[in-house]
Amino acid sequence: MQPRFPPAARAALALVLAAPALAAQVDLGASQHGAASMKDQLAALAKLALPADGLVAPRGIDARVWTASIVPGQEPTAARVALGRALYFDPRLSKDGTVACATCHDVTRGFTDNRPVSEGIGGKLGRRNAPTTLNAALLTEQFWDGRATTVEHQAGMPILNPIEMGAQTEDEVVQRIAGAPEYRDGFQQAYGRAPNYADLRAAIGAFERTLIFLDAPFDRFLAGDPTALGTAERRGRELFDGKARCASCHPLNGASPLGTDNAYHNIGVAARDKDFEGLARSAQAALQQDDSEHALDQLALATDMSELGRFVVTKNRADIGAFKTEQLRNVGISAPYMHDGSLQTLWDVVDHYNKGGEDNAFLDGGIEALALTDAEVDDLVAFLFALTDVRLAEPNQRAQAKQKEQAAKTRPIKDPALAERRVLGFERRVLGTK
Repeated sequence: MQPRFPPAARAALALVLAAPALAAQVDLGASQHGAASMKDQLAALAKLALPADGLVAPRGIDARVWTASIVPGQEPTAARVALGRALYFDPRLSKDGTVACATCHDVTRGFTDNRPVSEGIGGKLGRRNAPTTLNAALLTEQFWDGRATTVEHQAGMPILNPIEMGAQTEDEVVQRIAGAPEYRDGFQQAYGRAPNYADLRAAIGAFERTLIFLDAPFDRFLAGDPTALGTAERRGRELFDGKARCASCHPLNGASPLGTDNAYHNIGVAARDKDFEGLARSAQAALQQDDSEHALDQLALATDMSELGRFVVTKNRADIGAFKTEQLRNVGISAPYMHDGSLQTLWDVVDHYNKGGEDNAFLDGGIEALALTDAEVDDLVAFLFALTDVRLAEPNQRAQAKQKEQAAKTRPIKDPALAERRVLGFERRVLGTK
């Protein structure tokens, strides 16, 4: 049975499929760099019933907040969203015609790639894990280090990064796109002018503003459905707000629906073998020579200085090794986790915090051992899976089963000494032993 595409999706699919140059260069049924084919991704996208435009505030978002997030002159109209959707899935934006936005932000993989770090042109690997584009428009800053402000700003940067999409200049990209009559017409309808790079970025951002997924079992529970969360998930929620102290950096409420404080923290991920001081000196020297956006982008993805995180943006020592507090929405389907993709499951994530991270000179003061029991870790993980939108319930269930099976076999981050310390503490408190 062929998937039924809503009008906006049909328009975008037609725009992609009808481009003669694209048809000659790219097999939309082929998989590149491990991603699902663009044809399969578009079919999966159609089933999500996205809005035709991003003008109306999504469910659960204050209309004033949503309107304030839209850049004047870049309003996400239906024509701009359709154009941006076509560009999002078009590998012609890359130098070799093999990488699209959707390569690393795959619809069938939670709008990420489920890889530790992403693969760009020529099989090149970057240093950062690809965050999901779901709800990205609601974040105050983009990328793990916040080097971009809006989704419109962010959208154009990977295209020019030599590791990701590898284009040399903005004009090079625009010339390829402008060669297709469908794009010339699409830009004219959306912006009233010929293709240009600023509008290309804005159009991709307009499409990403339709990717708001905030209807999870957790939200339905808060709205009054007592059956939306199971017993383990409710216990996990209590731990989240209480003993586990997750809400300190991941507040989940009306003012913070994504579960992030939009701040940057050194939580001790992969810190044990990093010479932060030496890397900081190297970064300062490099940025004195060139502190342009393009140079910063290369430092973040192509060098060991990637581990400095927010520091390369602010040059503030307090930001060494600090990375953005990622959103918790749809976290179940966006593995692996952390800026380097080093944690494979949500059990690994909780184990990391449970033992207090990895000590380093710049560790955030709020990172301390939690001493959660194994049962409490399971409950907390169950709650985290309840933060995935119901439209993504099937992949969320598959991911939960897969991660549970993996965690049952190995918990590489878990501190075995925690159990011993809990036993000793019990003996001291209850049995009076020393």
